Amino acid sequence: MGDINARSQSTISTVSNASSTTVSPITAIAYARQAEKLSQDLSREDVGGGTAVEAQYITPQDPVIVTAGGGRLPGVPLTEASKLNSLKADIEGKSSPSVETEAAIELERLDQIQANSQDGARPAEPSLRRAMPPARTNPLFPPLPLYGPSSLTRDLQCVIFRVSSFFLSLAFLGIIVLGSTFTSIPLMFNHIWLRLTFRDPDERRPFFEEEKKLKQSRKNEQRSWKRQNWRRMSQTDDKESEAGSEYVPSEGGPDPLVCDAGYYARRVGLDIEEFKVQTEDGFIITLWHVYNPLEFTPLTDEERAARGPNLFTGADRSRPAIDGQKPKFPILMIHGLLQSSGAYCSNDDASLAFYLCKSGYDVWLGNNRCGFKPEHTLLSYSDPRMWAWNIRQMGVMDLPALISRVLSETSFERLGLIAHSQGTTQTFVALAKEQRPDLGEKLTVFCALAPAAYAGPLIGKAYFKFMRIISPALFRIIFGIHAFIPFMMTMHSVLPGRLYGAMGYRVFSFLFNWSDARWDRGLRDRMFQFAPVYVSAESMRWWLGRECFAKQRCILATREEGHAEDEEDAMEDYYNQASPRPSNSRRGSTCEQKSRRKDDVPKPKHEKKLKGSTAWYNSQVPPFALWVAGNDELVDGRKLMRRFKRGREPYVKVVHSKVIEEYEHLDVIWAMDSIEKVGSEVKEVLWKTCDVRDKVRVPSGCEEIEPWIDETLGKEENIGEVEEEQSSSSEERLR
Repeated sequence: MGDINARSQSTISTVSNASSTTVSPITAIAYARQAEKLSQDLSREDVGGGTAVEAQYITPQDPVIVTAGGGRLPGVPLTEASKLNSLKADIEGKSSPSVETEAAIELERLDQIQANSQDGARPAEPSLRRAMPPARTNPLFPPLPLYGPSSLTRDLQCVIFRVSSFFLSLAFLGIIVLGSTFTSIPLMFNHIWLRLTFRDPDERRPFFEEEKKLKQSRKNEQRSWKRQNWRRMSQTDDKESEAGSEYVPSEGGPDPLVCDAGYYARRVGLDIEEFKVQTEDGFIITLWHVYNPLEFTPLTDEERAARGPNLFTGADRSRPAIDGQKPKFPILMIHGLLQSSGAYCSNDDASLAFYLCKSGYDVWLGNNRCGFKPEHTLLSYSDPRMWAWNIRQMGVMDLPALISRVLSETSFERLGLIAHSQGTTQTFVALAKEQRPDLGEKLTVFCALAPAAYAGPLIGKAYFKFMRIISPALFRIIFGIHAFIPFMMTMHSVLPGRLYGAMGYRVFSFLFNWSDARWDRGLRDRMFQFAPVYVSAESMRWWLGRECFAKQRCILATREEGHAEDEEDAMEDYYNQASPRPSNSRRGSTCEQKSRRKDDVPKPKHEKKLKGSTAWYNSQVPPFALWVAGNDELVDGRKLMRRFKRGREPYVKVVHSKVIEEYEHLDVIWAMDSIEKVGSEVKEVLWKTCDVRDKVRVPSGCEEIEPWIDETLGKEENIGEVEEEQSSSSEERLR
């Protein structure tokens, strides 16, 4: 007990010095124990700086722990955060007397745990089994587990989870690899048969001729690069040939297939500098800036380092403005699931990031937490708290941190946001009125490529169904409580690039049912050098687990609410179908036909709701632009478009929407005609929604683009009042 009292004195000293209120011993010890439960690692001697002091709420559902040394620890359950703050407030004399009663009850419970512990020096840690969320949790965002600081029991259980998940997840991955191999056998035999009959298997590809030309062009560029290198070595390089070029490549030759976006930027005359960004819960994530070396000078490592967890502080930009030139408008690009932002950099000049940069935008590429190198200010890779996060933390923590740093570096108040797949999901979640709706005021437009808000038919495949039916406890036994199948990253670092690229394509094609028919096959192996990355098992459980996205089939609505929307749509379609049409026949005949049509169409049962009563967003939401892949089986972009068109989101302004019927999920960024069908339109949408057109450079090809005018401006203020009046009148009718 003496050890606990000593910790109590050291812990409460940081919060009691400013208060002259007499602190109850019961409350002090309870606060110390609660702080110990949420601290970094009490087994270390330098624990003082890692001791939990208070919980800071980023959103009403996302508290993070602030330590005595000013560090941040990832979120904890709301009840634990509330208890810590209540006890801290009681010590400072700001809480109600009822808190001490609760503290006494908690203290009694902790004393009982200590009495039952075999180690008398410190209280026993709750087991990981007890830390797990219950099997039945919040249908949209289940609570994350609470692991607490390191202890012998916790560390031993972590080892057990890591060992079990290593073998079981490896077996699961092996089944997937075998499945992809077996499904490739018919394709292989067909390929061999076509070769034996003197036919080219690639002739049926939609861009066969273009691929041949690009392949020959790359060979010519490799030969040209070798000649230039020989001239440089011979000191006979003719620099006049490069004098008039705006983008001079500094890399070339055969593609070594490396996981380095900067290398591929240098092959097209650009370059990339990497920034470190700290999130509000202590993760260190990477931000890549794409720039023209002839215009910018890269910053020092110190200038590109993380600045701390505070966001939107208005800090001065690190790089001085260029004299005599207007700045470029900043845009931020976010990647999809199991990818990095290198996915935007793998198609040479047809890469979306490089295309937008050369068009005249200031391009920034954001990478979510962990990525290729998991980093945290206080936690290590082996700590399970390092991996206790899902899509909501990526949305409300990572995305704001990236936006804040870009705005700080560029001195702009808003930027344009582009996201693909999971990147659209975390943005849709972050902008929701229950999460961080104020983030919408930092964006001029949100361009969603293959928007992932509703699940597609692929979610019903057997292996996805298996992950959906197993319990959360069994999910953790199979896939662990750390990174999701980290063996994939080991393979990435060991296998040759060409073999890894081929295997990566086959496995992901088998899993997600897409093909490379519209890609430049000569660059396909390069595309898979930037995937997969480290993601948490908790994040994959959110996507595929029992009660999250896979079951609800939506990111911000339950399955029941989705069914209600479908019934409402069916009702609206029914009345539209049954409405009378002009006819040259007699009135009686028309009425008879109308009646017959109504009888033929089954009338759905549905109780009509008020317009916007189930809206996800409020007036702070930015304009949306959507590019939907019509042949996408992974997500259902059409249903999201229908939600906007039917008026369920009265505050959302859709400035552009397009369904590309022949496209699959990845074609929006990798198809050979993606610049024509997506990239050029993204460039124009970014410019027409830009709010500082007179202060920035005009992107090439956008000189004739008129600014977008919000026609709903002035009407939004009345939406809430109208809905409130409708609600009141409905209640009166019910009475």
